[in-house]
Order: sequence, then structure tokens, then C-alpha cells
Amino acid sequence: MQEISSRYNPKETQDKWYKFWEENGYFSASSNPSKKPFSIVIPPPNVTGILHMGHALNNTIQDILIRYHRMRGEESLWMPGTDHAGIATQNVVEKSLAKEGLKRQDLGREKFIERVWEWKEEYGSTIIQQLKKIGASCDWERIRFTMDEEYSLAVKTAFVKLWDKGLIYKDKRIINWCPRCQTALSDEEAPHRQMQGNLYYMRYPLKSNPRNFVVVATTRPETMLGDTAVAVNPKDKRYKKLIGERLILPLTGRQIEIISDGMVEAKFGTGAVKVTPAHDPNDYILGKKHNLEFINVMHPDGRMNDRAGDYAGMDRFEARQVILEDLKEKGLLEKVEPHDLSAGHCYRCHTVIEPYLSRQWFVKMAPLAKPAISAVKSGKIEFYPKRWTKVYLNWMENIQDWCISRQIWWGHRIPLWYCNDCKKLAIAALSKPSVCGICKSSNLKQEEDVLDTWFSSWLWPFATFGWPFSSEDAVKNSQNKEDLKYFYPSSTLVTAPEIIFFWVARMIMAGFEFMGDLPFRDVYIHGTVRDTEGKKMSKSLGNSIDPVEIINEYGADALRFSLISITAQGQDVFLSRERFEQGRNFANKIWNASRFILMNLDPANARGDLCVFFKKEQLQLVDRWILSRFFSTLKQIDNYLDNYRFNEAANSLYSFFWREFCDWYLELIKPDIKNRQHQLVMYKILEKFLRILHPFMPFVTEEIWHLVCQLSKAPAEKSSIMTTKLPHLQKQIIDPDSEEKMERVFELISTIRNIRSELEIPPTQQVSATVYTAKKESQDLFQLNSLHIKYLGRLERLEFAKSYRQSPGKFATVFKDMHIVIPLEGLIDVRRHKEKITKKMQKTSLEIKVKKKMLANKSFIQRAPEEVVRREEEKLKELTLNLGKLKGVKDGLS
Repeated sequence: MQEISSRYNPKETQDKWYKFWEENGYFSASSNPSKKPFSIVIPPPNVTGILHMGHALNNTIQDILIRYHRMRGEESLWMPGTDHAGIATQNVVEKSLAKEGLKRQDLGREKFIERVWEWKEEYGSTIIQQLKKIGASCDWERIRFTMDEEYSLAVKTAFVKLWDKGLIYKDKRIINWCPRCQTALSDEEAPHRQMQGNLYYMRYPLKSNPRNFVVVATTRPETMLGDTAVAVNPKDKRYKKLIGERLILPLTGRQIEIISDGMVEAKFGTGAVKVTPAHDPNDYILGKKHNLEFINVMHPDGRMNDRAGDYAGMDRFEARQVILEDLKEKGLLEKVEPHDLSAGHCYRCHTVIEPYLSRQWFVKMAPLAKPAISAVKSGKIEFYPKRWTKVYLNWMENIQDWCISRQIWWGHRIPLWYCNDCKKLAIAALSKPSVCGICKSSNLKQEEDVLDTWFSSWLWPFATFGWPFSSEDAVKNSQNKEDLKYFYPSSTLVTAPEIIFFWVARMIMAGFEFMGDLPFRDVYIHGTVRDTEGKKMSKSLGNSIDPVEIINEYGADALRFSLISITAQGQDVFLSRERFEQGRNFANKIWNASRFILMNLDPANARGDLCVFFKKEQLQLVDRWILSRFFSTLKQIDNYLDNYRFNEAANSLYSFFWREFCDWYLELIKPDIKNRQHQLVMYKILEKFLRILHPFMPFVTEEIWHLVCQLSKAPAEKSSIMTTKLPHLQKQIIDPDSEEKMERVFELISTIRNIRSELEIPPTQQVSATVYTAKKESQDLFQLNSLHIKYLGRLERLEFAKSYRQSPGKFATVFKDMHIVIPLEGLIDVRRHKEKITKKMQKTSLEIKVKKKMLANKSFIQRAPEEVVRREEEKLKELTLNLGKLKGVKDGLS
């Protein structure tokens, strides 16, 4: 056998094995009637994307599921691809142009789109290469892009189908408008943030008596130039007599009316509110209801337009300050109060959005939502954790029509054509019509707007398979149809909570609308990656950790395992750089233990069927125990992964291998490691453990598995651990009685070790111990395993007796139904040791007092992140436990 390196170096294995997997086609999948299908569609990362910890977590979870089901013998497909990310990609390319002193308008639409495609070809695959670095086993031969020609046809087909059903319409409404990107945004694309603003109290003179005023309060005084009414609550006694009166709008001289409506909150501000129907969603409703004039006072770029009079050309925020100064000069600004407000921001450039009156294209969502609501309520689609079901249903049952048009150039252009001659909308079609359907003119022009990016990604679960199958290649169409029928609906969707509405809900609606079936069965929502203070990781905050750096420093397996081991179902992940040491240390532990086993293994003892061997041989208790623990752990792993409890699965594997297999089993058998039973058991468990660990840590397991296979008759040069089956659960080997007996042996050894530690007895010094127990069963068990107890407890002599009597010069402790006694003569100075323990107890008591005071402080509990509070509570528990131990040691010193 070749020499095994004393250290595991992930840099030497990762690229080698990933290339090996790809070259051998181990990631590919296709319809196979003899196998059960398992499929996942990747949440397509933006083509502008660079791998961050959220991606790393999301794709590690998906890869665990894919590798696990692949090794279960299922035909497992992980469909990859990237999203064209309309606004985000256009922003990136526009910034690149700006460095050349150019704007997109300087190039024109066609030339600009050419530049975007050039950028995509040069930089668009960055995140794909990074996903490969973490071990993502996608079927890369199927990779899709939402602007591919075939995929674009799917988008146009979906639009035309909805158009033909009368579900798409155009309307002039208040929408979220980004002045920077100069496009409409959906509510989900304009998340609200808390801001410190002001409430401005302005005086509007009465026309009948200009010396009297109605005072209105607003947070956006620049929009007053578009006011067409002032509204009060009809039940507000202060204004009852003024309803119907006319006011003079300051700075414009225009007359506006005082109207009444129950929508007005009498307790807000002065109870009188300005109504600007073209610049506020609530005012828009009032404007429609009361037939008010709609006056838009801004250009799309956020500058004031000609309707703003003297303020035309000013930026909206510049105009705000000038208007306030003019109002103050005229005595019409009564006061200004600090006011916390929530304002929408563009999800891409973070500009404060402007509620803006604009003609846009919408999809009627209520008809599409019905089957999607029913599927979740009936349990056909399940959310993990369950609490997201309520969030989903609440949004769906109150769904608003979807604004699908965007005023940018990069994206799927809306497939509608207008007639330049009769000025009518000609037709919705997959390609340009030859003539106008009304006047028969051939002078047609396509709609300028593009579709919302999510209009393409909501088709992802089926459009990635070539739907609607319009390729000129008949063989390809046939294969695509077969694959879609086989893999759709997909098995699981793994995603983040922030896109439940953007993407998850819409995919469910699209699945029923275009496929007549749900798109997936399970939806696993993982938490958000945060720093240890509870803040979401982001470049702007400077608290992000680069996954690629972690891979370079610790290895991909360390990144994956560390992330998964702290990811409780649906809970946020609190991450620090130090966390990755756990994964690195585990990889090293696996490597070192495997090296130890292989270097001590006689190949002749590694062959044979474990089940036959188990039935035939009279195994020692320690071998029966470790085999039982392995298969008990295997049973747990299956249950955890079937229920998306990834961290529990990871931690069970960690605990079994590190604590039970390495710390106990391998240590116990070291003196007798050439024993044939021990040899076969340790070899079989290592090989089987590598297989169940592979979905979590693919690289180190592949490397070791090939070393392991060198000992068998069938070398693994042309095969991979990922093509093997998961270990079969051998229920007959699970032996609770052996597990319980060995646990008692371990507890005794641990107690002896703790006594040595607490008395500060050097590891090299042998001691004697007597175990007093009246139970014959316990005596027999410990005597049978006395060699193990003596070896790991570092005892030169171990005796057993029935009854215990206290005597001087000995340390005694109670353990369950036993006394464990160690003679102290020649070991320690009892008096000095008691003094040392007393000082430790006093210090620990003081620390407990400080922690209790901190945790009793309501201000600390309210302000500190949950993770910080939890850590402090854990520290208090640990200190309290330590104090108890110290007291026990002091009491045990006779």
C-alpha cells in the first residue's frame, strides 16, 4: 500500500476529484423508468453574482440532498442555471460605461444590449465556477440562462397565454418608481427601511378668509405642488364646518377643496392631510374615489417638472429644502418635528423610491392564486419549517395584481406590437406580426418595456426542460418532454425566506397555470446568515465572510460542514470566521483516524461480509457496541435528512465519529488492534461511515475512500464513492443492551478521568482505584471490561468490593449506585489542595453573581442580540456546573 500523507491537504484533492466527477459524467441524470426520480431546480443566482455565504449555505443544503438521494439509488437531477437579473445587470454595465464617459442612451438600445451580452460572456460564469469550488454536483450539461433563445420563447409563450385569457392589462396607477434605475418596481422589490425624517406642518390659507389656515402635516413637502385636495375625517368635529370650503395652495395660488373621507386618521398630525393623487398610493385611492385631478410634478429621474412651476429642474430633495425656505419666508411653515418613518428603497441601487403615477402592464393574480392556495392548504405542498405556511397563505389570500413592466433595456421585451399608422395595439405574438390586425398596415413597432425579471424565473421548474418544446430539433423536443414528464414536479425547493413572494409563490401559480400541476412538493426555507452580533452579513456593513477565502484557507469540506452543523431548521445562522475551524478540525480528524486504521490494517482481515461475520462470530462487547452505535446513527441520519434537519444529521455524524469511534472505540482496541474481529469491524465502519458522510464532505471522503479501496480486490480507479449505495440499515445489529452496558463502562472511565483531572494527577502517573457496589451485575460488567477501564483510566490496579466505609487519606466520590475511591498517599498534599479549591470556588461564585446581575438587567436582554444572550446564559450554566464540581471535589477529600 502507498504511503499515506501525515496531513490532509484539501488543495491537493478538491480540483482533482471535481474534475474526475465531471469527466466521468457522475452528475448527469436522465429519465430512467427503472429508478425513482429525485430532482431539484437551483434558485438561479444572478449572472452578476459573486458567491456569498447565503449562496454557500443554500447550495450546500441542495448538494447534500442530491448526493444523498443519488446514493440511495434514485435518479437524481440538480438543474443548474443563472438569471439575467435585469436591473442588476443593467446597472453593472451602465457603471462600466460611465468609466468611459458614456451613458446607455449614447449607444442606443441594440448596441447597449450587445455590450451586456459581451459582459455576460466575460464575467457571467464567475459564480458557476465558484459553485463548483464548494462541490456542487449539478448536471452542468443542462445549464440554462433565462435569456437563452429557447428560454426566451417560454417567457413569450407564457405572456401570450395569459394575454389570450384576458389576465394582462395596462393601467395608470401609483407604482414604486426608482429615479436612479428609472423603472417601476413591485412592492417586493422596494423593501421598506426605517429612517429618521421630519413631520412638516404647513399652513393652507382659506379662500374665504386668507388670514385663517388649515394646517396639514406631511413628510414629503415637495409633493405639495401636486396637491388637489385636503382631506379630513367626517367625524372630526374640528373640521366639520370647513368641509366643502376651498383653500389656496401655497406657492402656487391654485384653489383646492376640503373633502371628507373615513380613510383619514384624525389622530395623525393635525387630522387634516394633503391629498396628492399622483404621488401617494393612499391619495391615489382618494383621488379616484372623489374624482380629483391627478397632477404629476416630477420627471422620471426625480427632478421636478414644469407642473412644479419655479421649482422645475430641481432634484426632489433639493426642491424640498427650497420649498421649506419659501414657506418659512411667507409664514406658512408652522413647525417641524422629528418623525420616524418607513420608506421604500430600490432593492438594487438602494435609492429611496418615489410613489409615481405611471401607465404599466399588470397581471391579474387572484385567478392564478386559487389553485396555489389550495395546494398548500391541502398539504400537497409542504413548507419546512411549518410556520412559513401561514406567511405564504397570508400573502396569497391578500394578493395584489403584479406590475410586470420595467422601463429598462436588458430583459425580455414585452411581445406586444403597436401599429404606427392606426395607433392601435396590434397583437400579442411570439414573433413580429406581418400586418396590423385592424388596418392591415405593416408599419408595426414593438412595446419598449421589458418584463420583470421574476416573470422569467417563475417558469424555472419547467422552462428549464425546454417547455413549450418548440425547438427545430425533434429528437431534442422528444427527450425534453420525456425528462419533464419524469422529473416534474421536482422533489424539493431549497430557498431563502426573502424570496417566498418574489419567486416561490409565483412558481407555484405558474406550475398550475401552465403545467396543470404543482412545481415541487417540499419547500425548505433556510435561515439568514448573520454575524455573531445578529446583523445580516453584507459587503456594505463590512461584516461579510468570503466563502472562497474560507475554501482557500480551510477547504470546501470545512466550509460545508461548519455551515450545516450550525444551521438549525429555519433558524438564522450566526457565523464567525472561527466557526470554520470546527469543519477543518473534523476533516483532519477523519484523515488521521483513517490513516491510523489503514496503517494498522491487515488487508486479509478487511475482506468479508459484515452480516455473515456478525452472525458467525462471538463478538466482544466493545465490537457489538460500536456496530450498534453505527447503525443507530445511520437510522437517525435517514430520519433527519428526510425531515430537513441538516444540523442534527451533521452533529450526529460528528459525535459518532469523533467521540464514539475515535475517542472510545479506537482507543479501547489499541492494545489489541491486530485482533481479527477488531480489524474487520474498524475497517467496515470506516468504509460505511465515509459513504454516509460523503453528501456532507465530498472531497475528503472521496480521497480516503480510494485509499480504502486499495485494500479490497476491486480497485476504485474508475469508480467513485458517489456512485456507491448508502450503507443498508442492519436493524438486527442494533443492540440497545450492548449500548447501555458500554455507556456504563464509559461513565466509570470518565469519572476516574475527572477525578485525576480535578486532583491534578499527571497523566503519566499510575494510580489505584476501588469500585464499591453491592450490585453483582455491575461488578461482573466492570470486571469483564477491567482491562479497558485500567487502560483508559491509567490505573495500575483496579479492585471491586461490596460495601464502602469512609477512611482517611483517600478521595471518594459517589457515582450512581457506587463509590469510587482513590488512595491519595504520595499523590497530593490534601490540605493545600483544599485551599486551592476554596479559592477557585470563591472566584467562580463571584463570576456567577456578575452573570446573574447581567441577565437580570432588562435593558441588556432587550438590546442584546438573541445569540449574545444565549451565550451568556450558557456561560452561567457552565459556571454553576463548575461550582458544583468543585464542591464535590472538596467534599471528597477526606
